[in-house]
Amino acid sequence: MALLGGCGPGPAQPVEPGAVPSEAASEAAPAGEPRAEETARLQKQAREALQRWDRAVEAAGGAPRFVPVGPLTGQIGDWEPALAANAKMSLGNGHLTIIGRLPVAPEARGEVVWEGGVRETVPLLSAEDALGRITAGWVECPGCVPLEITGARLGTTRVETTRGPATVPAWEFTVKGSRVRITRPAAGGSGTVQVTPPSWDPYNSPAGLAITSAGTTVGGRNLTAGFTGAPRDASEPCGIDYTAVAVEADTAVVVYILERHHAEGESCTAIGHPRTASVELAAPLGERAVLEVTQGLPVPVTITS
Repeated sequence: MALLGGCGPGPAQPVEPGAVPSEAASEAAPAGEPRAEETARLQKQAREALQRWDRAVEAAGGAPRFVPVGPLTGQIGDWEPALAANAKMSLGNGHLTIIGRLPVAPEARGEVVWEGGVRETVPLLSAEDALGRITAGWVECPGCVPLEITGARLGTTRVETTRGPATVPAWEFTVKGSRVRITRPAAGGSGTVQVTPPSWDPYNSPAGLAITSAGTTVGGRNLTAGFTGAPRDASEPCGIDYTAVAVEADTAVVVYILERHHAEGESCTAIGHPRTASVELAAPLGERAVLEVTQGLPVPVTITS
């Protein structure tokens, strides 16, 4: 949100992937335009993100079609008032324990179905293995009382993926003393591409805005990125214009955002607003993932016909 405060530089024209602007160009940047060294940092971050993604894909044995994005643990229903405070903390910190008998999957494999009708067959996890993926995120939580899991049944849930929303097989876990059911995908292929972001350095934080979503069309080269930005364009006080730049590779595309501010040094309220910016890819996105530039993590992609 500090990026919206108007104290820093804003965008300019996109730089070709791999190009590193000169220091002289930085000094000549007009007020409100992005400095060349900032653009060079974004280019470097993008290339490093692609390298990390390639390593993760290689470790996963190749690029799987089903790569879920965002939180995978969900719930059906609302916690009862008497349970809500503890239940939210316990679930969020992986404090669950089994007190009942959990089933195995009725079939060895199931189907992931995307909204466009594309299907992929994936191995199915047992209920206990799926629950283990929730408790694997266990974090110390003083005062948390573990949720007691009494049973499970196989259903379906909707998840965001690098290829758009999909319906996937999912286990629904019952909780002692509550009507809420906890859900977790049963697809054995979920989470196989594990990207490790760079270590966080508070004295040298990553440059740029992190996009939160992307959209394109089947076979199209235009990619639209969504992110949180300034409410107004650069033609108005405290406004910012945004330009999207894509750095492409065989397995993924990194999108970063350049900013052009109304004026440098304005004192502005840091109010975020949904914004978008589009970029023309060198080739259709296909099955490539879209990564944000600050951590190199995949974002949800919507593909329309």
